Amino acid sequence: MPPVTTPYVSAEIASQPDCWRRAAALAGGPIEGLPQDGERVAFVGCGTSWFVGQALAGLRESAGRGETDAFTASEMPDRRYDRVVALTRSGTTTEVVELLDRLRNRVPTTVVLGDLSTPAAGAADTVIDLSFADERSVVQTRFATSTLALFRAAWGEDVLALADEADRVLAADLPAAAIDVDQLTFLGHGWTVGIANEAALKFRESSSSWAEAYPAFDYRHGPIAIAQPGRAVWMFGPAPDGLAGDVAATGAGFIDQGLDAQVDLVLAQRVAVRRAVDLGLDPDRPRSLTRSVILPG
Repeated sequence: MPPVTTPYVSAEIASQPDCWRRAAALAGGPIEGLPQDGERVAFVGCGTSWFVGQALAGLRESAGRGETDAFTASEMPDRRYDRVVALTRSGTTTEVVELLDRLRNRVPTTVVLGDLSTPAAGAADTVIDLSFADERSVVQTRFATSTLALFRAAWGEDVLALADEADRVLAADLPAAAIDVDQLTFLGHGWTVGIANEAALKFRESSSSWAEAYPAFDYRHGPIAIAQPGRAVWMFGPAPDGLAGDVAATGAGFIDQGLDAQVDLVLAQRVAVRRAVDLGLDPDRPRSLTRSVILPG
């Protein structure tokens, strides 16, 4: 099979800084449906959107804005919330649409959408339009990070500075320790656990590669057993004391860029696509995957 040289996802990855700037501008005005401080909130989604919800829940709760959970849409418990925020690029994912229908008239719901002409738009009380970040590739990149950018900007973070940092990362060399390895483990702490989960998913989706993700402090409680030469560990955010040395002792590579985790995710996306292309795979159309999971019945 000839190598894929111009996947759509590469252009979508490169467009992220500009998408983040648009998300920041959107957050600068009044947006109906954003969680208010003090509300008890649940973020829901599937796949990438679930992991983005994990990151947002960690950011919001650690900032003292209110109790916040994140669930994959099929597993949300029957629990009281002041608002449920659904994240869905396609707007057609069965579990998300069914959950929004089930919550109707029970709890205020907001959906962050990449396509307004979809069932999720009519199932939620409030819609936040992120269609400028929609994508052709099956694999999500810019919609996910633009959702992060929207909420981080709304919560007072300097997303424009993050976009400038992402521009530099897009021009930077890829970390040598992540190239041509047979296994990658991604680690995070707090909100960056969700980023680690998403990075591992990108590797599995794009190139059918062996990639795992764990909370950084839990890594030495078992998962480190698979670390060895030819494999690598990628840390999002500050590493726990001694972890880099413990990984080095196994012979595995240790990647710690010292970047904001959202920016670092852009670098991981680039490595995932590079690996797919090197293997002669199409990262835009991974095997067994579709843009949206629509279940029968």
